[in-house]
Amino acid sequence: MSTDTVNLSIRMERNLKEQAETLFSELGMNMTTALNIFVRQSVRQGKIPFEISLNRPNAETVDALREIRDMRSGKILKQSSSVADFVREMGD
Repeated sequence: MSTDTVNLSIRMERNLKEQAETLFSELGMNMTTALNIFVRQSVRQGKIPFEISLNRPNAETVDALREIRDMRSGKILKQSSSVADFVREMGD
C-alpha cells in the first residue's frame, strides 16, 4: 500500500454531505474512507461498482399518475357507488 497520498477537493450539496457523513459514521468510517472504498472497488472492477439507471416509475405507477392527472383536469370523474366500493377500489 502506497503512503504517497494527495488531497482531493470535491463539491456537493451540504445536505447530501451531512447525510453521507451520518451514514458512514454509523458504518464505522469517515467520508475519506468511504470514498476510498468506492474508488478502489471501481478500479478493481473496471466500472462503477453498482448499477446506475434513470429513476423511472413502473407501468402501474405511470398509469396511476396518468389517472390522477386526468381526474384533476376533469377528463374523467372517478366516482364510487358506495363507501364499500370506494374502500375496495383504494385497496386495488
